[in-house]
Amino acid sequence: MMSTTLCRRALIAAGAAILAGSTAFSSASAEMLDVEKDELKFGFIKLTDMAPLAIAYEKGYFEDEGLFVTLEPQANWKVLLDRVITGELDGAHMLAGQPLAATIGFGTKAHIVTPFSMDLNGNGITVSNEIWAMMKPNIPVGDDGKPVHPIKADALKPVVEQFKSEGKPFNMGMVFPVSTHNYELRYWLASGDIHPGFYSPTDVSGQIKADALLSVTPPPQMPATLEAGTIYGYCVGEPWNQQAVFKGIGVPVITDYEIWKNNPEKVFGLTREFTEENPNTTLALTKALIRAAKWLDENDNANRMEAVEILARSEYVGADAEVIANSMTGTFEYEKGDARPVPDFNVFYRYYATYPYYSDAVWYLTQMRRWGQIPEAKPDSWYDEVARSVYRPDIYLKAARMLVDEGHVAEADFPWETDGYRPPTPAADIIDGIPYDGRQPNAYIDSLPIGLKGNQTVDGSEVVGG
Repeated sequence: MMSTTLCRRALIAAGAAILAGSTAFSSASAEMLDVEKDELKFGFIKLTDMAPLAIAYEKGYFEDEGLFVTLEPQANWKVLLDRVITGELDGAHMLAGQPLAATIGFGTKAHIVTPFSMDLNGNGITVSNEIWAMMKPNIPVGDDGKPVHPIKADALKPVVEQFKSEGKPFNMGMVFPVSTHNYELRYWLASGDIHPGFYSPTDVSGQIKADALLSVTPPPQMPATLEAGTIYGYCVGEPWNQQAVFKGIGVPVITDYEIWKNNPEKVFGLTREFTEENPNTTLALTKALIRAAKWLDENDNANRMEAVEILARSEYVGADAEVIANSMTGTFEYEKGDARPVPDFNVFYRYYATYPYYSDAVWYLTQMRRWGQIPEAKPDSWYDEVARSVYRPDIYLKAARMLVDEGHVAEADFPWETDGYRPPTPAADIIDGIPYDGRQPNAYIDSLPIGLKGNQTVDGSEVVGG
């Protein structure tokens, strides 16, 4: 009797044959990988940057690879990670910091890898209407009467100082301790001389010596938490910044594109064990995700409105299409009525967005060290070794080569000759004017005015060492 896997794959091939003749049957059969596991369950959080998963499912790219995928929203990032580790999920849309933190043992210990980066940019920082009104006198105004962007955290500093003088905590939300959002919010605050606090082995609140107190709020709950006055601002992915505008409860002040131009965002994470036991399945799912990313960006984002309609469904993001479209189609609304073009707010494929660069991994590790999540100094070689153990461009390029050979993507779409490190990010592309070179992590850490440096550690409530 034919196995279930072979039956399904034969049906796919037969379907191709019916549509395009008997030649297509042999071609489809020859190109399909012999996947070790064809029924897969992937997790995600309700954010627009889960789009490659939704598109790979809706456009049949998973099935083209002989994969029968179930997509399942998760309650929060911790639950999502735990379920990948236990095998309840085969893989998931993850915060880029999660595979790195798990692998080095910050929080839950497990070796998680990624063969695919899901996107660039996609986040924003929003403050409440009350805080915005207090910030506005500190923000330059252009000839059109509108605030000059990017808005720096310098404009927030007097507000935070006022709260401190009145003995009131200045609370802000981010989505997870090792999230891009935590590091971007910290980066923006520190660039305006607002201390976002340290972590230590005995205090994982991240609020040691903090001027602004950051804590975790799940993404879909951000607007309601802001409206309730529990937090005064937050950093989150879409559509939860634009939701604050539509609800009239807050104002996005800056996008992460303005903090760090074309910064890395989410990844697709799997356990190392899964990739070793299922190498062909891993290649197949990577192929499907690359095709989905290409569809999302091709022809100057021509497919984005269709993507918005898909993401708006309750099984995916479940927010109003109008809210999702605000950022996904290349605009971003700050104050109500102040919509500005940000064509690269969401990038899924161009600029080699899907390639898992070691230098992206190293940046996350530098921020973990900067704020004390990595409590002790590490040599530059350590950063490189961890990056190589988690980010898997070898798998990615193998999948990409197959797609090129099959005619689905162009040779020029991939950085075949890279050593895995992006060119250094110039000072002009980062909000604080400090360049980043992933090959020199310790020099970069030491160049940042606020944060741990050299052999410094956090002991109790103090920074010690040098």
